Amino acid sequence: MRRNSALSNGTTGNSEGAPNGAGPTSTAEDIARRSAIAEEQAFLDAATARRDTLTEHLEVELSSEAVDALERARQRMLRRQYEELQRAREGLVFGRLDGLDGTVRHIGRVGLRNDGEDNEPLLVDWRAPAARPFYTATAVDPQGQARRRHIRTSGSAVVGVDDEPLDGTMTAELVGEGALLAALDQRRTGRMSTAISTLQREQDDIIRAEATGPLIVQGGPGTGKTVVALHRVAYLLFAHPTMADQGVLVLGPSPRFLQYIAQVLPALGETAVVSATCDTLLPGIRVGRDESRTLAEVKGRALWQPALDNYVTSLLPRPRELKLRWAGDFYVIPEATVAQALASAVQGRPYHRARAAFAEQLHHILADAVAEQREALMNEMEEGFEDILARVDRDMQHDHHPGSTSTGSDIDGLLSEEEIADLRDQIAENTTIARFIETWWPTLDAENLLRDLLTNPTLLARFAPQLSPEEITAVSAEPPLWASSDIPLLDALADLLGEDHVDTPQPHGGFVADHARRQRDWVYGHVVVDEAQELSEMQWHMVLRRCPSRSITAVGDIDQAEAAHRHTSWAEAVQAVLGDRWTAAELTICYRTPREVMGLTEPVLKKAGSRNTPPRAVRSSGIAPWTLTITPAELAGAAAQAVRQLQQRWHGGTVGVIAPAGRIDELLTVLDDVPVLTATQSKGLEWDATLLIDPHGIAAEPRGWNGLYVALTRCTQELGQVIPTPR
Repeated sequence: MRRNSALSNGTTGNSEGAPNGAGPTSTAEDIARRSAIAEEQAFLDAATARRDTLTEHLEVELSSEAVDALERARQRMLRRQYEELQRAREGLVFGRLDGLDGTVRHIGRVGLRNDGEDNEPLLVDWRAPAARPFYTATAVDPQGQARRRHIRTSGSAVVGVDDEPLDGTMTAELVGEGALLAALDQRRTGRMSTAISTLQREQDDIIRAEATGPLIVQGGPGTGKTVVALHRVAYLLFAHPTMADQGVLVLGPSPRFLQYIAQVLPALGETAVVSATCDTLLPGIRVGRDESRTLAEVKGRALWQPALDNYVTSLLPRPRELKLRWAGDFYVIPEATVAQALASAVQGRPYHRARAAFAEQLHHILADAVAEQREALMNEMEEGFEDILARVDRDMQHDHHPGSTSTGSDIDGLLSEEEIADLRDQIAENTTIARFIETWWPTLDAENLLRDLLTNPTLLARFAPQLSPEEITAVSAEPPLWASSDIPLLDALADLLGEDHVDTPQPHGGFVADHARRQRDWVYGHVVVDEAQELSEMQWHMVLRRCPSRSITAVGDIDQAEAAHRHTSWAEAVQAVLGDRWTAAELTICYRTPREVMGLTEPVLKKAGSRNTPPRAVRSSGIAPWTLTITPAELAGAAAQAVRQLQQRWHGGTVGVIAPAGRIDELLTVLDDVPVLTATQSKGLEWDATLLIDPHGIAAEPRGWNGLYVALTRCTQELGQVIPTPR
């Protein structure tokens, strides 16, 4: 932080670099622009030099070997700092706040401290509280600020600045309107970029919200839902560093979507993150077939959670008298003792953990039974041989010298506590006893168990009585390969079965994500769900199992739901799993889709049964949506020609094609250099231009009006529609 009496030469508006050697025609405004850019270039140079110095210092620190746990923890912290600084080469500085009191704060990707005695911040991390006015201050509520400056850089060079007075002399609808609109008008690359320099107030409010429970964020197309969710991850890991030890799970709707967002969090300096879809959450399990929407809806219902719970409970052994053999003798464990041990072992434990707990108790019970029987035999012997035993005792006492180690059975034939403990260990390691327990309480496999249930109409009727006879018949007739809706059922069953081992502490350090990916029962510090409206109730159970603390951020648009479930509101979507214990938030401004295109969505939303107000578009592309009507025979050729024209107009950007599922193969034969997707596959993606093929065909698909709403809102600049005439 520093003080500046002249607020950057009074520059306002958009400032770009002017050519060197500008002649006498240069205006005062040109001079001010060049001066502002030169000033910010000097600061960027200083910040870059400081970053390089700190990086070199950390390299030296990290070269030494950690000798104890405290030093290893310190090295993990230093490693995170080092990786953050390494990733901050691009866009190190992007903002500045000039306070009413004359203070100046520069905002950047990471925080840097001065190399001075005062140790004042040279650069404020965008996630720090001191940086928040950069995203939230307005002329109406300046929050102690006189001006906000957006600094645009390319590599190590400052290429422009945008200034916003916050003292009431200028009003703007958006925070950093000039910088934001410039970013929105840039060509799309097919990969999501960070938006830390242009976040808006309602977005920042959600990013910095407390992570004390599920936060459900409703946002229409282009409102920045995904940007908000990913930047919230970066903020939470900054505000709660211990969260990195548990990691963060980011769930997306498809592998294509995860690829699209793949570089955002690493660019923000966050690596303790696992990205997955619900279909890939179970290690070693993959979806092997498609399924009908009807069956997907049936198997997505919350009724399966108690059904599977009751199913596993029915497989627990029932109390009965047990007869065990040890050292040639039989020992009978009474039914009442077995029942007590069973009740103690189960106590809410998963099946296999309960089995392990029961086995441990049975080892104790059998060892005690052996000791008691030996004591009883000794008592019977003593009744007939008191005199003989008395002489034997006197002889043993005479022979027993101080320091002798003879105890327990060596002296009186009875087992000491140490000998009983040793006996328990022998019993626990005995293969015959282990085989007996395995036969009475067998190890179960989740995949085999689920197949047994789903293919048996009698079992389905018993444990899922809410299903109709027709639904039971349809479920039991499915092929053996796993479909998408089977994954949450497998996950629930695997959780109810548990592992047959003792809990081990989760590893910490730089490889958290690697450990978490391989472990089904990993507990995450936070879970982010994108396109959350598509989740079934059983998939929500999958989410909650991975984050029992309920530190969850779910973003989506209920109006874009295309999944087989019938939910039309967030309350309906999450009630079965989260109840009323969740917080709602909303994003209301559409930044991506231009007004010209958003104007087409209102009648589509009405037909989709929307209960929400559509987001308000804040930008115009100046390009009206257009349509091309052709015959079905001309469709492929017309699509190919339209794509070529769009690629020429948006050279350096991206073009996407969206069509009904039944037309994809036909289009792929003539379009091999652009993505050709269904409306569902396009969810969450964006292109400069979208070519929409057969919108009526999309509307005719299941939940087709919702799909058409998705398809219409993927472009940032231009929308074209190719409409085949009826056959």
